[in-house]
Amino acid sequence: MEYWKLILLFLSCFIGGISIFLFKKDASKQLKLLLSFSGAYLFSITAIHLMPEVFHTDDPTIGLYVLGGFLFQIVLEQFSDGIEHGHVHAHSHSPAFPWGIMVSLCLHAFLEGMPLAEGHQNELVFGIALHHIPASFALASVLVQSHVGKNKIIFLIVLFGLMSPTGYLLSHALSEGSILNLTNYFGRIMAVVIGIFLHISTTILFESSVDHHFNRKKLIAVLSGVSIALIGFLL
Repeated sequence: MEYWKLILLFLSCFIGGISIFLFKKDASKQLKLLLSFSGAYLFSITAIHLMPEVFHTDDPTIGLYVLGGFLFQIVLEQFSDGIEHGHVHAHSHSPAFPWGIMVSLCLHAFLEGMPLAEGHQNELVFGIALHHIPASFALASVLVQSHVGKNKIIFLIVLFGLMSPTGYLLSHALSEGSILNLTNYFGRIMAVVIGIFLHISTTILFESSVDHHFNRKKLIAVLSGVSIALIGFLL
């Protein structure tokens, strides 16, 4: 087991979440640039790394799992309000605790961590970590707007940060046969995650543009994300 993956997945959520207490000014512009970069990187690794791998299998139904993951993410976002891709809708939240957002976001992160136990998925680890930073920041923002106390916010950010590592650990245990052997199903699990990633990344990229045009900074961020993914692929 590669423990650095667990640490990276946790720290990306934790740092993204607690940064809400560090920025005194509006950081929305920087957040949008990070979103553009992470969306482009996520889409690129999905296209050049993950999709060829799952479609290389002999499973004729694999496309159904990709479609299922895409549709499942749409359902999750009915409860999370798009936190997964950095959305914060201040006007839509009452002071009540946002249970739907918290539960759907944790389930989303848990599912993303499951395919990592197969190994040799460093690009996927970095992709998950990158898009968890703005997602965690957005979650913390919603919790602040819901008048949740600082200590409770930190606890909930830690809980969210543990979801992907927990998915990884559970999947690793299953693949080792300590509970039941899931090795034969990794392709289908990965296909579901691919569907989720396709929805998140394309949503980020479309919403990062105004009238389908990027400004220069966002274009640079998108091209940087694609370039880094291509460098990883070529090397």
